[in-house]
Amino acid sequence: MNKFRLILLLILVSSMAFGQESVFKYKKLPSVKLKTVKGLPFTSDSITNNGKPIIISFWATWCKPCVRELTTIADVYDEWVKETGVKLYAVSVDDSRSMTLVAPMVNGKGWEYTVLLDPNSDFKRAMSVGLIPHTFLLNGKGEVVWQHTSFAEGDELNLIEMVRKLNKGEEVK
Repeated sequence: MNKFRLILLLILVSSMAFGQESVFKYKKLPSVKLKTVKGLPFTSDSITNNGKPIIISFWATWCKPCVRELTTIADVYDEWVKETGVKLYAVSVDDSRSMTLVAPMVNGKGWEYTVLLDPNSDFKRAMSVGLIPHTFLLNGKGEVVWQHTSFAEGDELNLIEMVRKLNKGEEVK
């Protein structure tokens, strides 16, 4: 009987894992209230880029891999924008205690992204983000076509290749 339960559990976990990936495939963004770094209201469903690809990166000031990812992309972001028209939205999930560190970090790093604040993690929950950094790629219609958690040197190269594919009308896998 234990083998049967184990097999059943493995099937259940596998179906959940595959289901998680397909949950966001071509899903539109939910409408969640956020704020800009300047404290102005912003809703997540207004994230747009005139038919060009969009990158949404969930991060926090205390998350070293998050900061590495955004800093690495910042080094090539101007080139990416000129080549592909991509736009990156960096969504901070810092809470009320660390939210005051976001603007100074963004300014100090010279990040040219649109930085949004999600202090109650409402958008994070709506997008089923567990671990950060968590990066989403949206096509020109605003549909999520790819997502990735964590960051390792070189991941940015994979990301820009997928952005290029989207611009060519190719499917991203």
